[in-house]
Amino acid sequence: MQKEKLIIGRREEIDFPDLGLFGVIAKIDTGAYTTALHCHDIKEKNGVLHFKLLDPSHPEYNEQDQKFTEYSQKEIKNSFGEIEKRYVIKTIIQMGERRIKAVISLSDRGSMRYPVLIGRKLLKNRFIVDVALLNNLVTKPSPRVI
Repeated sequence: MQKEKLIIGRREEIDFPDLGLFGVIAKIDTGAYTTALHCHDIKEKNGVLHFKLLDPSHPEYNEQDQKFTEYSQKEIKNSFGEIEKRYVIKTIIQMGERRIKAVISLSDRGSMRYPVLIGRKLLKNRFIVDVALLNNLVTKPSPRVI
């Protein structure tokens, strides 16, 4: 039995519990296929992927080195239509009460307004995006005029 689809807005507050990252505002982008997370200092060493979440200018930044032994690389088209080779990991994303095992590409989104981009692959069969809602934080009920 499939869960009911939740209505979400253009931005949502999300958590990455396995990465120790909570309360990050993500842009919901139905034009993007994959989900991307802002990281820096990404490097591969002896079969282990190392990276740091966000960057020093972000309020949630800490210098903790994230380490993954299960990862891959994938060619992903960026917002300018150029193909980039990115590292990809699997981790849990939590939106409201929903915990989703997701495939996430690691990207330098430092020049972007939001550190996380949620794409269609994660949204499909789980959420309905109401673009009229700027913020509809699924963790908090929002009053709606009918």
